[in-house]
Amino acid sequence: MPSDYWFIVAAVVLIGLGGLFAAVDTAVSTVSNARVDDMVREGRAGARRLAIILDSRATYLGLVVLLRVACEAAAAALIAVAATRWLGVGWGLVVAITAMTVISYVAMGVGPRTLGRQHAYTIALSTSYLLSALGILLKPVTRLLILIGNALTPGRGFRNGPFATEIELREVVDLAEARGVVAADERRMIHSVFDLGDTSAREVMVPRPEMVWIEADKNVLQATNLATRSGHSRIPVIGENTDDVLGIVYLKDMVQRTVATRTDPTTLRVSDIMRDAEFIPDSKPLDKVLADMQLTRNHMAILVDEYGGIAGLVTIEDVLEEIVGEITDEYDTDELAPVEDLGDGSYRVSARLPVEDLGELFDVEIEEEEVETVGGLVALELGRVPLPGARVKSHGLQLVAEGGPNRKGRQRIITVLVTRVPGSGADGQDSQRHESSGGRGHSGRQGRHDRTAAREHEDEAHRNNHEQPTARMNQ
Repeated sequence: MPSDYWFIVAAVVLIGLGGLFAAVDTAVSTVSNARVDDMVREGRAGARRLAIILDSRATYLGLVVLLRVACEAAAAALIAVAATRWLGVGWGLVVAITAMTVISYVAMGVGPRTLGRQHAYTIALSTSYLLSALGILLKPVTRLLILIGNALTPGRGFRNGPFATEIELREVVDLAEARGVVAADERRMIHSVFDLGDTSAREVMVPRPEMVWIEADKNVLQATNLATRSGHSRIPVIGENTDDVLGIVYLKDMVQRTVATRTDPTTLRVSDIMRDAEFIPDSKPLDKVLADMQLTRNHMAILVDEYGGIAGLVTIEDVLEEIVGEITDEYDTDELAPVEDLGDGSYRVSARLPVEDLGELFDVEIEEEEVETVGGLVALELGRVPLPGARVKSHGLQLVAEGGPNRKGRQRIITVLVTRVPGSGADGQDSQRHESSGGRGHSGRQGRHDRTAAREHEDEAHRNNHEQPTARMNQ
């Protein structure tokens, strides 16, 4: 019997150690590198060692979790042995399981973690020497167990273990806002940074039909006039058509070559001073786009779709707007609201409104994988480039294209008037495809062919009808 008491004493010691490791786990997870760096400069005891630990935070968290689990498992085994000797196997196991459940939750769960969060820096500093010593002894074991865990887990594993996740970081930011440490706008910006990796360049690009571009054989005077009218300091230069992007011309380069050297701008071609264009796939995540732009010191990239055609362009301003919100300058005019409720069950929406948002607006399911915007949906139903006044019915909705001439006199679709077709079901399965002047349905493959032909025809017609610098202006 005396040996049974020693089992209980050993279990109590292990429970205490497990609680300590739980508190250390929470403390090390909570402390910030910036605050610890300040402590190092102030000469706080243990701060320099804690800073070294934070450089490998995930590894040390894995070590602490391993020790806590080992203490908890050993304590449970000792209590189970003592209980079965006193009460027999049946009741002994019941008592051991019940006792360890309560003890683990309170003594190695809620209590230590609360203390670890309340006194994070005190606990982290005071245990930094212990963690360093344990790291020297057990770090190889921790890495081995992490490798085994990654091997047994489906999908891509984590080199240092899954002990610090993006979700946890988001929760820390939310907690900081709740405590008044960061403002609501700052919290949204931090979350936007996390979302960059989940957002593709295609979602923020300037679509091909709205790109401002100029032909390579135009002179610098024409390009300068175009830049002045459009408000863009960087303009793509094209060859035969908009799929043939040759480079980017910079307003700064044009001014330097003409004003500084007193060169006649009508004698200098755009192709002579353009720079190489950066081409990236339109599926590339924005965080990688931003990193590449910083590395190459390039603020504009041309997006290429899966078929090798030009999908649009993206600028560093488009990426930054995903973080800080809309950025406007003296050239930006007041933009139309993406959705305008006309009050009679109809809506005027932007031609660039995503089709998913249109479906949510009318509670219908729109499954069109080939298009992403309402303007694209109208073009898909028609099988050709829509003009203002074009009318189609799709998914139980009537869509009427609205727009007008741009600065070059070119007819562009700006908004779409959307109403529900009387008597149509909410599910929108009675999709009809026609134009007010008469249209016809088409298959997905034929639709792609028609739209490609229309795009080429559109470029050629635009080229022939204008002697001024050819450009598609942003609406």
